[in-house]
Amino acid sequence: MTFSIHGLAVARGIAIGRAVLVASTRLDVAHYFIEAGQVAAEVKRVRDARDAVVDEIHRLQVSVAHMGPKEAPHELMALLDVHLMLLQDEELSRGVKHWITDRLYNAEWALTTQFEIIARQFDDMEDEYLRERKADLEQITEKVLRAMRGVSLPVMQPMARATRKPSQQDLLLDDTVNVPLILIAHDLSPADMLQFKKSVFAGFVTDVGGKTSHTAIVARSLDIPAVVGVRLCSHLVRQDDWVIIDGDAGVVVVDPSPIILAEYGFKQRQGELERGRLSRLLHTPSVTLDGEKIELLANIEMPDDAAAAIRTGAVGVGLFRSEFLFMGRHGKLPNEEEQYLAYRKAIEGMQGLPVTIRTIDVGADKPLDENLRDDAHLNPALGLRAIRWSLADPSMFLTQLRAILRAAAHGQANVMIPMLVHASEIRQTMALLDHARVQLDNRGVAYGPLKIGAMIEIPAAALTLNVFLKYFDFLSIGTNDLIQYTLAIDRADESVAHLYDPMHPAVLRLVANTIAQCQAQGKPVSVCGEMAGDINMTKLLLGMGLRSFSMHPAQILAVKHEVLRADIGKLKPWAAAILADDEPAPRFSKRQ
Repeated sequence: MTFSIHGLAVARGIAIGRAVLVASTRLDVAHYFIEAGQVAAEVKRVRDARDAVVDEIHRLQVSVAHMGPKEAPHELMALLDVHLMLLQDEELSRGVKHWITDRLYNAEWALTTQFEIIARQFDDMEDEYLRERKADLEQITEKVLRAMRGVSLPVMQPMARATRKPSQQDLLLDDTVNVPLILIAHDLSPADMLQFKKSVFAGFVTDVGGKTSHTAIVARSLDIPAVVGVRLCSHLVRQDDWVIIDGDAGVVVVDPSPIILAEYGFKQRQGELERGRLSRLLHTPSVTLDGEKIELLANIEMPDDAAAAIRTGAVGVGLFRSEFLFMGRHGKLPNEEEQYLAYRKAIEGMQGLPVTIRTIDVGADKPLDENLRDDAHLNPALGLRAIRWSLADPSMFLTQLRAILRAAAHGQANVMIPMLVHASEIRQTMALLDHARVQLDNRGVAYGPLKIGAMIEIPAAALTLNVFLKYFDFLSIGTNDLIQYTLAIDRADESVAHLYDPMHPAVLRLVANTIAQCQAQGKPVSVCGEMAGDINMTKLLLGMGLRSFSMHPAQILAVKHEVLRADIGKLKPWAAAILADDEPAPRFSKRQ
């Protein structure tokens, strides 16, 4: 039966494919694709783990048999028998083998996927006793997962394929059985998203999240449709269901009829044609109708993203989010050499264009590891994150600063500091930069010059710009956090997402004032938050005086299209009227 679920549109476009559910159990489970040559080894991993758990239960049975009825009641032996029966169940074994062999899931992912499928069968049972056996199934699944722990394989991204007989929906999409896959999950950490960055997924849907949560940001960087904050989606959608993601409207359509499929297929083709038209602007200079040159920069997460930035015509990297080098490493942080090579690769990949590296910004919705989320504090977004975290660990921070300085010897490089608010933090940061240079001098290691910038993303920083302009070569407005902190809205919380408003007068005035003060002091300023890549905001920012935008590579051509149609002389009075308005949204809906 066709039904639709509404969420928050975070990455534009249409995606159509079969659902792939990332199962959620109490254990932290890795999800990645394997190569065809690894299938036998992965099947063996599951089999060996299962056999180890079976042996463990057999040993327990022997021990229980020698106990008295008070120490080991009859129910315990019966429970062990149930666990053995479930472990040796053919449906469980066949299902796990199917996901590994046909979909190329890693062993843990295959096991938890099959667990979810069988668990739903238990949920549908009328007999209460049988329904309660779901808990036993979960226990033995976790036992097998524990038995597999400590065996890690590299993340692979081969083509996954659906091997079932094509349905009517399959035939509407393609005449082969290779169909796109849609990832459905309760939540995905930024590290999870990066694991899937070169995978076969055509789109993402999560139960939770906001428009500027970092899961959403990375989804946009993949240039694939995504919807977040779709409550209970991971419970309503079943494995292998046909799913449509409408990333423009924020809608997920489940089990669509042929008519709906045809309609969205047409929309999908229209979107591809529009991207083709935008691609013609690649080599067109980014200049407004009245001759103002506009700088369009790229935001990147990993060194390899530099290639995408070049392909879309970026004139540099305005934000290299270095924290993604630190994530998902189970507490083992990258050393100086590893970081140096990564930053150097990004700088060289930009072919002489400037690269701005932001120092590590973790905390709140960007934990270093998914199983190390900060649950000890009431509001991690207001706690030890970004520069506060770096200054709390000077050794780690010095390692990163040395790596950035060394990489700067290979091209134009800037460093940018996030979440500064106090003059004392600025002075500490500058002192550590000087100390990092001294350490490299003492080692006789070459390094290059760095322009030093700061993020303006806290209202207190925006209101004390004179301090920042005194110390820094350039500033960059991080609108995602600036909106969050100005409006007291958790940007990762879908329950208050409707209050997250970039058009709030307070937000617009902080942005406009920052741009104006930087221009008055002759200091470069850019916007590197999601506002920079929003084509509905491009002309307003131009009217405010912004001349440098930094966004995901996938958004550059669409923003360039807006720039080429803009006349700044006409936009300035329009922008001034919006800034003076206490409720600018209705006026703003009539775009220039």
